[in-house]
Amino acid sequence: MKILISTDIEGIAGVFNAEQTRPGNGEYERARRWMTEEANAAIRGAFAGGAHEVLVNDSHGTFRNLLVEALDPRARFVLGKPRYLGMMAGLEQGCDAVMMVGYHSRGQGRGVLAHTISSFAFARVLINGQELGEAGLYGALAGELGVPVVLGSGDDVFIAENQSLFPHAQWIQTKTATGHASGVTLSPADAQSAIAAGAQRAIGALAHARAGAFCIESPIECQLVTQSPGMADLFCTLPMLRRLDGVSILFSATSMQEAVRLLNSLAAMSNMLR
Repeated sequence: MKILISTDIEGIAGVFNAEQTRPGNGEYERARRWMTEEANAAIRGAFAGGAHEVLVNDSHGTFRNLLVEALDPRARFVLGKPRYLGMMAGLEQGCDAVMMVGYHSRGQGRGVLAHTISSFAFARVLINGQELGEAGLYGALAGELGVPVVLGSGDDVFIAENQSLFPHAQWIQTKTATGHASGVTLSPADAQSAIAAGAQRAIGALAHARAGAFCIESPIECQLVTQSPGMADLFCTLPMLRRLDGVSILFSATSMQEAVRLLNSLAAMSNMLR
């Protein structure tokens, strides 16, 4: 049994401020260590539950935040960008389940450091009329490949947004959001213990999760609400995008993988306006 652990940083216990998510300062160095230890907790739990192989995908920012020398050596690590499957890179190697560690609320949500893919470029993302954050988008991509999400960890808003999408997953609340950059958190040690136990339980419930994998039928229609009219101007230089209003655009895709790849390309393209 092969498990993919996808790790982000905004949902990690103790992380509340954008400074903690950006390289170049001491607060980030502390946060990336906590991120590494929560990944280790999921690795321990996965192996304890019966996994034979574990891949850990660094899914935040530059995709090179995890302290590789401090990670459990039984696992293998997916680092760096660009990569076609983004936060789900590793699935192409034939995984049986996905665990989402340190994930966060969607853009315009009320969770800690809430955003979807790019806080600079994207306000909201809707797929076939359903608003989704990163967990929903990438969980649907995994489901398209027949791989269920079996665990999610992050704040209470993240969990509330995604429980109905992944009803058989284990949910670990690492903190409670009281604002975009405030809340109440577990200690790193308590969060790690909870994640390890949840990951072990998740392996035991894998058969149920497979039956309820989140899938979105094609064709895919994606409505993207950008952060500004100028961003929509930029994106609509691509001929496959259609302008709906000042900040909204629409495109079609044949699959969730295609939709996610285009969204990630637009996020990279948005750096032209920084």
